[in-house]
Amino acid sequence: MQGIGIQPDIIVARTEYPLEPGIKEKISLFCNIPVSHVLQNIDAPTLYEIPLIMEREHLADVVCESLNIECPKPDLSDWEDMVRSLKNPERKVKIALVGKYTALHDAYISVVEALKHGGIANRADVEIKWVPSETVTAESVDDLLGDVSGIIVPGGFGDRGIEGMITAVQYAREHKLPYLGICLGMQMAIVEFARHVLGYADAHTAEINPDTTHPVIHIMPDQNGVTDLGGTLRLGAYPCKIQKGSKAYEIYGSEKISERHRHRYEVNNDYREALISGGMILSGLSPDGHIVEMCEIKDHPWFVATQAHPEFKSRPNKPHPLFAGFIKAACSYCSTVAGKQPEKNE
Repeated sequence: MQGIGIQPDIIVARTEYPLEPGIKEKISLFCNIPVSHVLQNIDAPTLYEIPLIMEREHLADVVCESLNIECPKPDLSDWEDMVRSLKNPERKVKIALVGKYTALHDAYISVVEALKHGGIANRADVEIKWVPSETVTAESVDDLLGDVSGIIVPGGFGDRGIEGMITAVQYAREHKLPYLGICLGMQMAIVEFARHVLGYADAHTAEINPDTTHPVIHIMPDQNGVTDLGGTLRLGAYPCKIQKGSKAYEIYGSEKISERHRHRYEVNNDYREALISGGMILSGLSPDGHIVEMCEIKDHPWFVATQAHPEFKSRPNKPHPLFAGFIKAACSYCSTVAGKQPEKNE
């Protein structure tokens, strides 16, 4: 740990190969620190293995020694189990991520990691198929999505690729493919359902088409007239009440949850009755019942969408239940609906 102009107490050396004792001794000599304070941070197959590698290097002991504080032995059994599951998957499952920023994978890094966490929970290696939403059309959708076991549409802004997302949602609904919609992915699920199940041909979000005769997604009336767009965003954690008996309740195992948000538009409450009558379950509402937070489809094996961003709360050793449930459903689809077993890793 070295700062500018500060004598280091510990040296952590990044390396591709184990450091020979002579190299550690030389570093120790030139930096005027004990050899035991020269630690190697060797390359690992996965980032999540680094804490275990550093524990084997006694990093915690050395830091505590330098700070002259007690160092109780850490319990890393939970993390060790997680890494073991990650490195030894029993199956492989392919998930289509249909979005507008797929050329830059880091734009969805939180979603990607959350999908990996869901894979760890199911001993599954998650292969992501990056599908630019602009390329998804009625003619191309089967070629693009016919080989996957689940579809996720994540968040985003703007009109580019929107119709492709709607087509992907329709494909997931009609082919009984596991679907997870996040933020914009939930809004497009509502739009798709309104168009192709309720028959509102021009149904849309008012964000994209302000002139639609069926604005199933819109800005809440109490937000109209707000000129500072930042003032209309719902940011941060918000509570949600889950409907008992729903897929969401089965996934979360709780009636009261809290998730993080970053969005402006909401489900238009004027269309609630029509959505419910058509077979959609509005499974998550704000505690006062005013805002729709989650939805799912009654006769679909696994079709869940949330207005929130659950990926922000997922952890490798504590996968978010929505992602763990989604990957579980994708594995089940691969083995039962598609009539084949998920591909096993050698």
